[in-house]
Amino acid sequence: MARGFSKAILTGNLTRDPELRTTPNGASVCSFTVAVNRTYKDNSGNQQESVSFIDCVVWNKGAEIVNQYAKKGTGILVSGRLEQRSWEDKISGQKRSRVEVVVEDFNFLSGSDRGNGGSADVDVAAQEVAPQDIPEDPIDLSEIPF
Repeated sequence: MARGFSKAILTGNLTRDPELRTTPNGASVCSFTVAVNRTYKDNSGNQQESVSFIDCVVWNKGAEIVNQYAKKGTGILVSGRLEQRSWEDKISGQKRSRVEVVVEDFNFLSGSDRGNGGSADVDVAAQEVAPQDIPEDPIDLSEIPF
């Protein structure tokens, strides 16, 4: 039997502020929704727009970073795996399910609130923020070969 593969890569904006929770064993988990816009032409050639709202969840250090730096409207690129959760609704007794992206890596795309005006790469799998390549000495433009 072939082994399955699940990978999702999304770029969009947070639809609401992230929600940070802590599990009973102390792990941080952050939930947020990404709005992904798409433009296409319909059968009559008119340009149309649609939006999809994708639920995402990130764990541990990544959860704390998203909660600290992201807010409603923040641009973000996420990659991770799709995972389906199922549960029984306590009130109605009906079975419910949800497919969400379990975030493995993310990159803030609108980092002006963070003071650096750029993006920050975050490797959630490694559980640490990637180092920023900001030189401490000013760049001498005469040393650039082009």
